[in-house]
Amino acid sequence: MLETGRGFARREAWQRRLLYHDVTRRVIHVNPGIKPVRLTQEYDLFLVACPNYWDLLYVNAIEGWKDYCRTSVCWIDEMWASEIPLFKYWLHWLKQFDYVFVGIPGTAASLSRVIDRECRWLPGAVDCQRFTPYPDPPPRAIDVYSIGRRWSGIHRVLVDAASRKEIFYVHDTFSAAEAMTFDHRQHRDMLGNMTKRSRFFMVAPPKMDTPDETRGQSAIGYRYYEGAAAGAVMLGQAPDCTEFREMFPWPEVVVPLQSDGSDVLPTLKRLSQEPEHIAAMGRRNAGEALLRHDWAHRWNDMFRAVGMAPSAGMLAREAHLKEIAEPLLDSAQVQVFSR
Repeated sequence: MLETGRGFARREAWQRRLLYHDVTRRVIHVNPGIKPVRLTQEYDLFLVACPNYWDLLYVNAIEGWKDYCRTSVCWIDEMWASEIPLFKYWLHWLKQFDYVFVGIPGTAASLSRVIDRECRWLPGAVDCQRFTPYPDPPPRAIDVYSIGRRWSGIHRVLVDAASRKEIFYVHDTFSAAEAMTFDHRQHRDMLGNMTKRSRFFMVAPPKMDTPDETRGQSAIGYRYYEGAAAGAVMLGQAPDCTEFREMFPWPEVVVPLQSDGSDVLPTLKRLSQEPEHIAAMGRRNAGEALLRHDWAHRWNDMFRAVGMAPSAGMLAREAHLKEIAEPLLDSAQVQVFSR
């Protein structure tokens, strides 16, 4: 466990700003104020999983990792292709890893050209055991659940409907990106418990309201994995990209809505009049997620890509998830085709 030292917050913020302008290309190698850790035994794999690029600085606190780790992997979840030119002074740092993965499709090819090393796309996932409501699903007491970014038109219509007591609408009332959780595990437990108790779950492509950041690049946000795993019916928009269709190849993954909210209430009314159909949609979402989108699937894919055998525990987890998924998919198919 890494521990921060005195002045860490100030030093890290300074380094993050300087990374964009550091013509010496040395700042990326500096420890931002974390107490150093020295490896003293050999390991098969050194894995650096970074939600954002600045998390790479923390690796500098681990001394001797290249000497004691047989294989090294760096995985950066959020890196947009349009950002790569801004990172020109530190991208060379990635060359010290044997394998590099990124979480946004399309970025891998651009990054490969810059660092002259093959980079691969590793999709997101979800803890399906935490999010699945099966085999003992609770009542879905929440009509519509919305977290994270949202279309203002859709949100306004849902708020108005909730004020008339037509629906139970649960949504963020603060910017979650700027908030700190008391306990990240409890936060994820709460999110899973809320989602598995929701009939409808709002989804939209990542950063859909800030196109200047994505520059037209498509990505698959974590909301799709979470909503599917929880067996909710997802409403909103799906990313228009081949990768999404490959990852979510079953029908009715997302029920489309207009971003201005003009068809939200008619869509909810229509779906609510088909309870067996929406129940089947939810079971199919949950079953497919159990077969495809648990973190065990991603870790095992990564292990195979770097030439390592998946662990017995991860393979057993996949088998357990498959046992839960199969009856869900069988019943979903019967309900859908019997309409």
